[in-house]
Formats: sequence, C-alpha cells, structure tokens
Amino acid sequence: MKPVGFAEMFGRLLRPGERSRASITVEVFGWLLMLEGSLMLLAPAFGASILQLPTLVEQAENYFRLVGLLVGGIGMIYVVSGRMNADGVIFASLLDRPVVPLVMATLWYFKLIPWQLALAFSIQDFGGFLWTLFTWRKERRS
Repeated sequence: MKPVGFAEMFGRLLRPGERSRASITVEVFGWLLMLEGSLMLLAPAFGASILQLPTLVEQAENYFRLVGLLVGGIGMIYVVSGRMNADGVIFASLLDRPVVPLVMATLWYFKLIPWQLALAFSIQDFGGFLWTLFTWRKERRS
C-alpha cells in the first residue's frame, strides 16, 4: 500500500469522498464538541452560565478553559475521522461514548462535578452513541 502524503490527506479532509452514514454521525458529533470546546475556551463564564453553574472564580475559569481545549481537541479528532471515513474510530466511539454517563454519574456522586455538567455530557454522549449505533447497524444490514 502506497503511503499517503500530507497534501493528499488534507485534500481528502477538505473534499471527502464517499462516506458511510455512520462516519457522518461521528463528524457531526465532532463539530458539536468543537463548538462546545471553543465556547468553554473563549467564553468560560458564558459557558458556565448556560449550564447554570455557579460563578467561576479565576482558577476554576482557567480549568474550565483547559477542559474546553481538551473537548475541542477530541472534537477535531471526531471531525477528521468522520470526514476520512475511519471505521476504526467509528467503532471506538461506539465503545467509548456509552461509558460517559457512568463516569459522569460517578463524578457527580462523589461531588466532583455539578449535576448540570454531568447531565449535559451524559445526554450528549449517549444520544450521539445511539445515533451512531443505529446508523451503523442499519448500514451493516443493507
């Protein structure tokens, strides 16, 4: 198999070829994560107010920005993987995303994160998981 260069990969990123519908669900989920990450990074007080979190002190605001950077980075991985029709990442997302509600519930139980944040991430990740799962299964049947 011939190695693919950066320019060719970037071209595929800008103009993806034929893709599965499951890869499109992963891409859309990635765009949502990138949007949320950008909001957390650039306007943490506004992001916290949307989630009805208490007013952030300076240190909490900086940690919120750091989380935004990480969320946005994961979103970029999902976007690129979806546009590249990366079956491995699509499958990995089906293993990862249903675990998020369990982790969020545990963090909330131990009072490490507010319930609003736990609920928002749980609904988003599990909803995205179901969308990708049903789409992926439908494609496999046809």
